[in-house]
Amino acid sequence: MLQDPESVLRAWYELVWNEGREDAIDELLAEEGMAHGLMDAEGNTACGPASFKHVFYTFRTAFPDLHITLEEVISQRDICAVRCTVRGTHLGDSLGIPATGKTVEFTGMNFVRIADGKIVEGWNNFDFATMQAQLLSPGAA
Repeated sequence: MLQDPESVLRAWYELVWNEGREDAIDELLAEEGMAHGLMDAEGNTACGPASFKHVFYTFRTAFPDLHITLEEVISQRDICAVRCTVRGTHLGDSLGIPATGKTVEFTGMNFVRIADGKIVEGWNNFDFATMQAQLLSPGAA
């Protein structure tokens, strides 16, 4: 089990998002881990692995090749701050928008608190408005 907060955070992005490993959610997110700014199937703040998997499925289905590049990570005590770039090709309908085949690129930032080798709280701010504008804009994919 990873203990260093930055190592846990980097593993989260690499295993969950870039490799698409659902099992890593159970390994790296605490049972009561809160993902502020990300909603579960009922429209509530995603809390815990089961709830967070809705977020995971929504984005991995919409963007099967989703890749997040960590542009900057700052770690202090049990908190990590991240600035990242998200890229993917829109091949699924799970966002409520028919698949467009378009490639998107948008940014995000979050603060993550880690305890006992697991994410216990995250404050997420992704530029979903830019993502949506890219998907809905006329023009080639």
